Amino acid sequence: MQDDRYHDPETRQARAPETELDRDPATGHPRPPRREFKARGSFVERCPGCHLPMLNCLCPYAATADSEARVWLLTHPMEHHKPTNTGRLIHDVLPDTEVFTWYRTAPDERLLSLLADERFAPFVVFPDDQPDYAERVVGIDAVAEAKAAGRIPVYLLLDGTWRQARRIFRKSPYLDALPVLPLRTERLTRYRLRKPASAAHLCTAEVAAELLRQGGDAEAAGVLDDYFDAFNDSYAASRRFEKIEAPTAAMRRLLARKAID
Repeated sequence: MQDDRYHDPETRQARAPETELDRDPATGHPRPPRREFKARGSFVERCPGCHLPMLNCLCPYAATADSEARVWLLTHPMEHHKPTNTGRLIHDVLPDTEVFTWYRTAPDERLLSLLADERFAPFVVFPDDQPDYAERVVGIDAVAEAKAAGRIPVYLLLDGTWRQARRIFRKSPYLDALPVLPLRTERLTRYRLRKPASAAHLCTAEVAAELLRQGGDAEAAGVLDDYFDAFNDSYAASRRFEKIEAPTAAMRRLLARKAID
């Protein structure tokens, strides 16, 4: 028998605690209620740790790494609700990762404080496809220069769809003074959980891994790549209701790393 509690908005609201995403940060006023999530997989039992379906939980393969560079994520509010978001994988692997929610009218005060901190050399990662900010564009060698100057390079990733990322870039005046670091790579996406506009459009975790590799943090890049592959394979198998019986090559490398640590 179908349980009507899952289709009763009042019951659903009572069951779900309020979060910072439920109120407008500029005014404090409640946001309109989000529509009921009815996408495929909405009623799948998920692990509270990794948020993947319990059928192929990712937690056994969680591994951390160190890197000279940092990653900061400026995340569109809608991305927090998507279990297929890969930005959180970066935080799992690199514990020093900072995650900020983007609001057009209310910049995150902690982000503004960190951007003004001279210890860090932040680069906003964005394509160099428009002439109006061409003078801000730098290459990956700027990361080495920041290290040589005793500063911590930071890859500031705009975490959302391409449309959302462009809006964040254009509607955030506090980003206007930052150098723009485009990712130059021949790498094609391996992400199978969303359909990209082009195979050259990497997801957030893939962008971070490639930047880490190009910037000299090869070990961290390798761990993040393996963790992303484990996530990709686990989630894709769960969508087919298939249990991964034998760990993949990436999963085996992650398990070996955890055994050493």
